[in-house]
Amino acid sequence: MAEITAASVKELRERTGAGMMDCKKALTETGGDLEAAIDWLRTKGLAAAAKKSGRQAAEGLVGVVVSGKTGAAVEVNSETDFVAKNEQFQNFVRAVAEIALGTGDDIDALAASSMAAGGTVSEVLTHNIATIGENQSLRRARSLSVNEGTVVSYVHNAAAPGLGKIGVLVALESGADAAALDSLGKQLAMHIAAANPLALNEDGLDADTVERERAIAAEKAAESGKPADIVAKMVDGAIAKFRKENALMSQLFVMDNKTRIFDVIAAAGKEAGSPIVLKDYVRFQLGEGIEKAESDFAAEVAATAGIA
Repeated sequence: MAEITAASVKELRERTGAGMMDCKKALTETGGDLEAAIDWLRTKGLAAAAKKSGRQAAEGLVGVVVSGKTGAAVEVNSETDFVAKNEQFQNFVRAVAEIALGTGDDIDALAASSMAAGGTVSEVLTHNIATIGENQSLRRARSLSVNEGTVVSYVHNAAAPGLGKIGVLVALESGADAAALDSLGKQLAMHIAAANPLALNEDGLDADTVERERAIAAEKAAESGKPADIVAKMVDGAIAKFRKENALMSQLFVMDNKTRIFDVIAAAGKEAGSPIVLKDYVRFQLGEGIEKAESDFAAEVAATAGIA
């Protein structure tokens, strides 16, 4: 059998657009014959799926699931919102979220994991691309767990149980009654979905984000024409406000718009008779951070029809 070299895998990948592991497997199955490997990929639907891989996928679903004291969230993207209503796609996202309970944040480990019905997550995803007819991608995954307490999940405007466009997980560490923790967790999750905090605490805010805000605040303050010492105080005040408004624990609770989240949790712990610690949270919003390409539908139709 011919040696399967990195160069041959690279060439096959360039000619078909299929994934590296799929290309390696195709060459192994065909004894290193490049043309036969291309045909092998086509028969498996992998080459057809690869043709769609360049198309932008910014729609899809966020899936959340909780099992015991662990919760997981995943985002799987598609090209259009129609696919989010597809039962095959929904079942896939739901199954991937279940697997993420064990693989955690490692997206590569998640993609390589086996699915109950056969094949790896990556292989089933490729199959779905070929059968559904749209590019799809496994974008990210996160998991949370507690030693004592509970993890609560919430989906805003759910498309199906555990599936939607905004998914939230809240990890509460406490010996308090489960019902009390579930109630608090649900309220906090709804707050997180609405308020979109950037970090759990002020210390956790991204340094680059804070510096960008500082630069903006400095430019605005300088336009006031006030003395430098006053301008410096204005900038410091603006940054202090930014930190409070974007760190979850110092945000005002959306339910009353006057109580800090820190105080909401402290009051709940006092009422439950046991301290409650908000260990961490996850908030996935579908497509956040993906720059969606603008398209001219009429121009696309005209191009397809060959109209100049």
